[in-house]
Amino acid sequence: MRMRRKKNLIPRLERCAQVTIDDPAALRGNWRSLFPAARALHLELGCGKGQFIRKLAALNPDILYIAMEKDPSCIVMAMEKAQAENIPNVFFILGDAALLPDFFAPGEVDLIYINFCDPWTRKNKYAKRRLTHRNFIARYKQIIAVNGHLCMKTDNVPLFEFSVEEVPACGLELISVTRDLHATDIPNIMTEYETRFSEQGIKINRLEAIFTEECLNTPIPGVDTDEDEDDDDEDEEAAEVTE
Repeated sequence: MRMRRKKNLIPRLERCAQVTIDDPAALRGNWRSLFPAARALHLELGCGKGQFIRKLAALNPDILYIAMEKDPSCIVMAMEKAQAENIPNVFFILGDAALLPDFFAPGEVDLIYINFCDPWTRKNKYAKRRLTHRNFIARYKQIIAVNGHLCMKTDNVPLFEFSVEEVPACGLELISVTRDLHATDIPNIMTEYETRFSEQGIKINRLEAIFTEECLNTPIPGVDTDEDEDDDDEDEEAAEVTE
């Protein structure tokens, strides 16, 4: 569900300056200056309250993690926790994934995580809002490194089945598809949503794919990045991106 706007949101966001990137476009092509020791840059789209990205960053101190979320009431909690825990290799962007090519240079990102994003399954006209739609994958291609990875998790079966077809149709190589992640031995860090769903007995779907050199050099058919939906319609779909 969408989160209500939190009290004192603006001052709370301001107090998180240590981990906040206010002008991501200014770092385009130079993100690793934030953490020069990083051997790779990993990006999470829709970080929610940040449990996943914080645990991941703590376990991998040689990787720079950038977490993006467009809900300020949600990302402020992620930033507060990361700042309180003094995690040096994770930073946050309050922004929209549609702007990724403005924020990152070609080949700058090594891996993209998409965890429990909005499914947008109630109406077919909303399909291109899905973060695994070819319009977004076309944007990912503009920033991902050769042989960079895309990892996606969701509890939503229609979204997952759509993604399993859409991702290879865009030229990516699927290397892993599971419809019951917790029954496998795939290394996994759970998000807040995932913990809740797991406790309810809901199976978690996961896919992983690679942007091969051929994929990056081949245009995706049918891409249309023009946004023609009415933003006022967004309230008709329950958002799952905010954990």
